[in-house]
Amino acid sequence: MNYSETTAWMFSRLPMYQKQGASAYKEDLSRTQLLSSYLNQPEQNFKSVHIGGTNGKGSTAHMMAAVLQQAGYKVGLYTSPHLKDFRERIRIDGHKIPEAFVIEFIQKHKTFLESQQLSFFEMTVGLAFEFFFQKRVDIAIIEVGLGGRLDSTNIISPELSVITNIGLDHTQFLGDTLQKIANEKAGIIKANTPVVIGESQTEVNAIFTQKASALKSDIYFADQEISQVLDCSLLGNYQQKNIKTALKALGVLGTRGFSISQQQLKKGLLSVQKHTGLRGRWELLSKSPNIICDTAHNKEGLTLVIDQLQQQAFKRLHIVLGVLAEKSLDSFTDIFPKQAKYYFCQPNIPRAMDVELLTQAFNKKGYKGQGYDSVEKAFTTAKEQALKEDLIFVGGSTFVVAEVL
Repeated sequence: MNYSETTAWMFSRLPMYQKQGASAYKEDLSRTQLLSSYLNQPEQNFKSVHIGGTNGKGSTAHMMAAVLQQAGYKVGLYTSPHLKDFRERIRIDGHKIPEAFVIEFIQKHKTFLESQQLSFFEMTVGLAFEFFFQKRVDIAIIEVGLGGRLDSTNIISPELSVITNIGLDHTQFLGDTLQKIANEKAGIIKANTPVVIGESQTEVNAIFTQKASALKSDIYFADQEISQVLDCSLLGNYQQKNIKTALKALGVLGTRGFSISQQQLKKGLLSVQKHTGLRGRWELLSKSPNIICDTAHNKEGLTLVIDQLQQQAFKRLHIVLGVLAEKSLDSFTDIFPKQAKYYFCQPNIPRAMDVELLTQAFNKKGYKGQGYDSVEKAFTTAKEQALKEDLIFVGGSTFVVAEVL
């Protein structure tokens, strides 16, 4: 099999949360542990940091990786989902996993993967851990895929756990209150292993402190301990919170044998995209008119992005918007500005919300706009109708952003 045939097999043969949603979510770690044993537990042979949370975990992971690379370490980075190419999920020092490694891994282990009916995500985690082990990384930054306690990544023994914040997202899997979601995400806290919480939240702080206390783990709240933030090449206002989380987490790593100077810290944060290849976070795609995209996809994340949009200078605001079917539109619509012109669309995945439903829900609440049967059509129409002094925003889902990059 060549690379495209290999990834086609991965996407079609294995259930995948990204495409299917709930049916790809496994409610225990037994199959991941089975795969780990079969591969001789590669994850036990490199140091790691585990990052969970509702929003900001991807940005925080990339910031930490960039700084550690700047400090001279060989850094693995595992994140999800990808935007354009599956290999974005697995990188070392910013370089994507080679196609040949993906092909070889699947060919070598295909019989086992099929016989155990491993999910796309479980298999990808195994691939990442094997790659990081074989290439002898100094440390790997591992982003949780969904939740924490039952996430496939939760078989590592990290140097440090990080939980960015808690919001109401993926409630069909994780629970419908902040407390229930916090309990799931607290599942990545390990015994005698420090944990950094990005944002203090009165509703859930006690859940984290009690769990850390029971496991004899030191706990730090980044927003209480870090007052001054450094400049960062990621320009979203919301990144201020993630910078604090990354700074505190890197500080804790410094007490565990990782040497990072203030100069390396500053330089690394100013080179996040350059060092890691991160895209889609308050990214300016072009000027005249300004076109900005962002992968924020839940109420908390989008509220911050919309606030920053409103602070920009523009004559008229155009919003290309698509969301996933599991989103609750009632809680969702009110955060968007009424004065914008909307181009509703649905990304090309089965989980996308039907564009007619989306359009009707917004029109009913007085928003002006129409639906298009593809992201490309919506985006093209917005560009045709926008004047040079206007602003176009593309977002609502990672998968909408992926189609305009």
